[in-house]
Amino acid sequence: MRRLLLLAPLLLCTVGCGVLQNSEDEATDAAREVARKAGERLHSQRPRTAQEVGRSAAGLDGVEVLGLSGKGTHDGDGVDVVVRTSGSAYNGIFDVQQIVVQRCFSLHVSSTSEWGEDPGDVDCPDNPAMTFPPPPAPPELPYEELLTRLPRVPEGGRVDEAEVRRVLADLDMDPAIRSEVEEDSGRIGIHLSLKSNGFDAQDCVLARVAPGETVVWTPPRIQRMPGEGGCSVGFALNPMPAPH
Repeated sequence: MRRLLLLAPLLLCTVGCGVLQNSEDEATDAAREVARKAGERLHSQRPRTAQEVGRSAAGLDGVEVLGLSGKGTHDGDGVDVVVRTSGSAYNGIFDVQQIVVQRCFSLHVSSTSEWGEDPGDVDCPDNPAMTFPPPPAPPELPYEELLTRLPRVPEGGRVDEAEVRRVLADLDMDPAIRSEVEEDSGRIGIHLSLKSNGFDAQDCVLARVAPGETVVWTPPRIQRMPGEGGCSVGFALNPMPAPH
């Protein structure tokens, strides 16, 4: 009995001095882990605007965006996002029921930030969670129009490059669509594309008009990746088979 009485103050000290973490601290650590994983999901070397980063963060499970600063990931110091996450914990020694907390953290997203960086603890702003409109849809490449309107030249005939260019001009395409036309050995190659971000597969449509052959197609994704050369007028004239 005397030994138990002597151990009681030591147990109280152990608990009171923080050797045993209380449930609120454990729940806060859980909320911080959600924020850290969110930072990992946002990490990328692809240039993005602050709105794009915020939209991506707001789309993650368990994450609310309460603050956003900066212009873009590759502009100045990058983008800082204030997120609110929640965490829970239960310790039978201390708790009658599960403890749930909400905490706010700052995530830094830039061209120099590192994967797995710890989020910074910040006070939660008073404002409601931010909402973001869906991203604008890119212009649609005129695949069907090309297929319908490009000339069909019979075997032994001659392809008229001026006629092909008139067809393209009459399509009244969005200014964001880049077009290339090239002639080679009596064949006409056509390349229509949208600007690439240098990381994702490029959107493009290719066509070739030759005696006895008019074809329109979109190369497979692997051939539209940066450096693969699938989105080019040269590829329209002389396509390579997709790798297996």
